Amino acid sequence: MKDLCDAKQILGMRIIRDRDSLRLTQEEYLKKVIKRFNMLNAKPVSTPIAAHFQLSVERSPETEDELVYMDKVSYASAVGSLMRSSSGYVFLFSTGAVAWSSKKQPIVTLSTTEAEFVAAAVCTCQGIWMKGILMELGYDGLGCIKINCDNSSTIKLSKNPVMHGRTKHIDVRFYFLRDLSREGKIVLQHCGTREQVADVMTKPLKLDTFQRMKIMMGMKSAAWMK
Repeated sequence: MKDLCDAKQILGMRIIRDRDSLRLTQEEYLKKVIKRFNMLNAKPVSTPIAAHFQLSVERSPETEDELVYMDKVSYASAVGSLMRSSSGYVFLFSTGAVAWSSKKQPIVTLSTTEAEFVAAAVCTCQGIWMKGILMELGYDGLGCIKINCDNSSTIKLSKNPVMHGRTKHIDVRFYFLRDLSREGKIVLQHCGTREQVADVMTKPLKLDTFQRMKIMMGMKSAAWMK
């Protein structure tokens, strides 16, 4: 076995360490993505999606090439995608985010409560896996997994074993959330929208809110890494 000294890069992330901290940056990967989409000359913006962003008729196809491209779009599938909610979560450990995700849900949900319930189930799967990893690393006494949720109806649904008319259609596979809640392995606790860090993964935010969420996630600009 050959000693290669301290790791400087792993899975596309650059590793920077000193006596006080261990930092990871994906600056090089981000540059490759920007180059792939021909956006090297694009102007930077303060937030990924502006809160005031609205689609308008002015964005409709105007040239012949744009109209030809529109004919190739499967609108039935496009509308189906638009009807699906997005699930997002952020796991915080110590002073920063260690896992996060943002993706379309596999089903079309019929209410905000159902969408949040499905998102909580997805988040729980990640939480159980991460807890197992921490236990393998020797972290004992972790207790139950705490999941912050800003929807009171979803929290009640996770604790109530009774089927209701408005929720009986929800796929059975998501109801393992109730079992884990009853067994004390997870707990959905209410948090205000102001403290819901996962919002950064699913919706446009105002600049001050986005900056606050970024700090809560322990994220800093690439300039700080140098």
